Amino acid sequence: MKKLFLVFFTFAICFMKSQDIISIIKNNPSKRTDLKIKFNEENPHHYIPISIINGKEKGPVFTILAGVHGYEYPPIMAVQELLKEIDPAKLKGTLIILPITNIGAFYERVPYLNPTDKKNLNTSFPGKENGTITEQIANYITKNIIPISDVFLDIHGGDANEDLVPFVCYYDNKTSAEKTQTALKLSEASVLPYIVSYPYNITKTEPALYAFKQAVQNDVAALSLEAGKLGANGSDEVKMLKESIYNMIGLMKIYSSGPYKKPASRKTFTKQTYIKVPISGIFHSKHKASEYVKKGEDLGYITDEFGNLLQKISAPESGIILYKIGTPPVNKGETMFCITS
Repeated sequence: MKKLFLVFFTFAICFMKSQDIISIIKNNPSKRTDLKIKFNEENPHHYIPISIINGKEKGPVFTILAGVHGYEYPPIMAVQELLKEIDPAKLKGTLIILPITNIGAFYERVPYLNPTDKKNLNTSFPGKENGTITEQIANYITKNIIPISDVFLDIHGGDANEDLVPFVCYYDNKTSAEKTQTALKLSEASVLPYIVSYPYNITKTEPALYAFKQAVQNDVAALSLEAGKLGANGSDEVKMLKESIYNMIGLMKIYSSGPYKKPASRKTFTKQTYIKVPISGIFHSKHKASEYVKKGEDLGYITDEFGNLLQKISAPESGIILYKIGTPPVNKGETMFCITS
């Protein structure tokens, strides 16, 4: 079992609207600085916590984002363990860690959305400086965190209604081959059983919407880990997320603590097929994430509140169920299944 690292280095908590993070990186070797970036003095949840861990030597800046969705607990708890364990004296470079990016959603236990403005942070990038709290958080990350990052890692898990198989994903950005290759190598360093490559087809001026897609648009090597399901705080998922991060920063020669074993077998997928909910109702399905389904196979059905059949659901393509709605209520237009191959 990994020993917890006791915090003997300089520890500062700063309450401010903004901070010159570059200055902190340059002037605080072998130290950790904890900040609270406040957006509204009146609302206790309108801030983001940031930990900047500087190594003894200079090196890459590796940013870790957790809690973009406040109900996804394994990423949040994996980062909590990392904060206890990382020894700045053994670090070469800088870790920028946002341990709970969506504070309001976390403390109020709200899936997907910020409870104040009812917006999804992970579909709000690049954000707006004078927008709602969610848009301000996205804007701050876009303007102040992504540009100084060499690697941007966004960690997620299955939210309250999501059944999900652990996977690591990156965007296949053909216009930035070097950064895409870095993202692929880091993906291969993870201990997760599936690697998923998403197509990248937006222009420089289109809204990226997603946090790590925003980083890709800004020409930063970026990827995402997904582990955990149905809002549970599973210890196995916490462990695999943490081990994946240690493998990644080990690969970059930022920090040495492993290596951890990778899966005995691993599959890579490059195609995704999404099934949207055709009609609101009660979803009945025996299928689980990670199962292989064939094109045309019955995936379940939707009924109304009286049990009357509204719609049958079948697989449009063959592949692995990457994630799906794992609870009965479904609303028209939601993503019901992601099937990958």
